[in-house]
Amino acid sequence: MSRIGVMLCGHGSRSQAAVDEFAVLAQKLPALLPQDWMVDYGYLEFANPVIRVGLDNLREAGCERILAVPGMLFAAMHAKNDIPSVLNAYAAEHGIQVDYGRDLGVDARMIAAAADRIGEAIARADAEQGAVPAHETCLVVIGRGASDPDANSNVSKIARMLWEGMGFGWCEVGYSGVTFPLVEPALEQAAKLGFKRYVVFPYFLFTGILIDRIYGFTDMVASAHPEAQWVKAGYLNDHPQVLETFAERVTEILGGETAMNCSLCKYRTQVLGFEAEVGMPQESHHHHVEGQGASAPGSNVEDCTLCDTFCTGACRLDAGHDHHHHHHDHDHHGHDHHHAHDHGHSHDHDHHHPPYPHADHPMGPESVRKHLKSK
Repeated sequence: MSRIGVMLCGHGSRSQAAVDEFAVLAQKLPALLPQDWMVDYGYLEFANPVIRVGLDNLREAGCERILAVPGMLFAAMHAKNDIPSVLNAYAAEHGIQVDYGRDLGVDARMIAAAADRIGEAIARADAEQGAVPAHETCLVVIGRGASDPDANSNVSKIARMLWEGMGFGWCEVGYSGVTFPLVEPALEQAAKLGFKRYVVFPYFLFTGILIDRIYGFTDMVASAHPEAQWVKAGYLNDHPQVLETFAERVTEILGGETAMNCSLCKYRTQVLGFEAEVGMPQESHHHHVEGQGASAPGSNVEDCTLCDTFCTGACRLDAGHDHHHHHHDHDHHGHDHHHAHDHGHSHDHDHHHPPYPHADHPMGPESVRKHLKSK
């Protein structure tokens, strides 16, 4: 039997706290896997170690087969294109078998973990501010947001499962970037409903700039609507059910259960509004920010000429919405997926992705224009 290595592929962040939290996840995962399996990790962009370093560690330790999984929640560009590109190139270069698993996805354990985080926040609020019935509470679930409608729709499904499962009076869904509605428009829309309590839950794995954005806008909207209670729930982090889901994503590779939802993939079928992207080359586009470090210049809001106390995403406005890689809006915590078909590897930095078709939606990125810091 060849020795098996496990590679946990993270997106990476310019937030050192986010990088540290991902590392803790990688440290806890081995306890849920066979004892003779070796586990390592790496990041797609910004943070170190990069994915290739983790693969080197496994190969040099004698691993002849590597089971790699995306350390991400849902299926969009990073796990569909970028991570497979890195893994395929490495496998070809070193003649080693690298098998790639699927994203965490919509899973009962992930929903249970989310419910625990929401329940913890409600318990604190009840103790500090007095109890509010569930039917007088509105849940607001904030996902990452992607240019892939299938990934975005998964956030809505998670939200519905939480809403119906926990019996809230209503639920709204928002996103931290790319798509619509963004955080502030979603919260403002929810505030119009007149509930006594709003629970804002970031469906994210780890902390970072985007969590700061979600909590920052929550404080802003709460200040404008003091008639209601505004409760900020914690993100998923290293919840035991999250770790169990990651462990299954690794072990199921051995049984060939790695297929993700391809029926609504914009690269495979003509998804409404994204028809032009069918059959497009799938290639990595993160080489220029690989391994820059979590504390690279420009990673602090204090240095930003557009934002004050937290990153609003305003840096996206003048860059256009053609998948420009600004660090603030690329502080991801999970939205991607893998297909079984061949992923070409490219180091061409001049390729382009089609613009997001609703980039000018008034509840999307354009909604932050009013927050631009005056110069």
